Amino acid sequence: MKKVLPLLALATLLAQTAQAGNLSSLGTLTQAELRTASEDLGAALSYKPLLPTEDQGITGFDIGVAVTGTDVSRSAAALSKAGASLGSLDTLLTTRLNLHKGLPLGFDIGAFVASVPSLGTTVTGGELRYALLKGGVATPAIGVRGALTRMSGSDQLALSTRSLDVSISKGFAMLTPYVGAGQVWVNSSPNAGSLAGESFNQGKLFAGASMSLGLLNLTFEGDKTGNTTSWGVKLGLRW
Repeated sequence: MKKVLPLLALATLLAQTAQAGNLSSLGTLTQAELRTASEDLGAALSYKPLLPTEDQGITGFDIGVAVTGTDVSRSAAALSKAGASLGSLDTLLTTRLNLHKGLPLGFDIGAFVASVPSLGTTVTGGELRYALLKGGVATPAIGVRGALTRMSGSDQLALSTRSLDVSISKGFAMLTPYVGAGQVWVNSSPNAGSLAGESFNQGKLFAGASMSLGLLNLTFEGDKTGNTTSWGVKLGLRW
């Protein structure tokens, strides 16, 4: 617990330093603006593994604090019009607390809770992953993952995602790079004006690298979902 507390403190600090906003003016958007905003939000708030592919094993844990940033320049004007506070970089920042646990038979589970101050919302999500190939000294690890996320805290917009992906990773001493591809399904349900809901899917590509420093672990990840690019960094404890 003493090792986890500094991570929680860092997550709180990052959340407090971000600009606060809300989505209280969603009804001012056109249907086309809502669609573009939903595409960017779906990409930003969908599940980001920030973890190599190999299974954790039954005794394995990974807990960490992550910051992700998504380029929402395509929809920045619409999001600002709806009440979001993005700042001058047109980047949507989230601060996440991630937890990952190994299970028997090659299964792993994971979950996160995230703060999105520029939208005045929080996001929760979870994953279930299965090791198609566990990997070893000479072979990579290959896994398939299903994940869900849901945004809460806005009276005017409910947004959720489902995703399915396959990834591969291979460790080299302290460094473990990984890549993956999949699909994200987004459901955006407005409760403002005459706006209709939007449901669609987007292709997903991601790549990252994880560096082990004893129990400490540092992971960097890039993600392209649809036409939207995200990046992330996570500092955590893994055993």
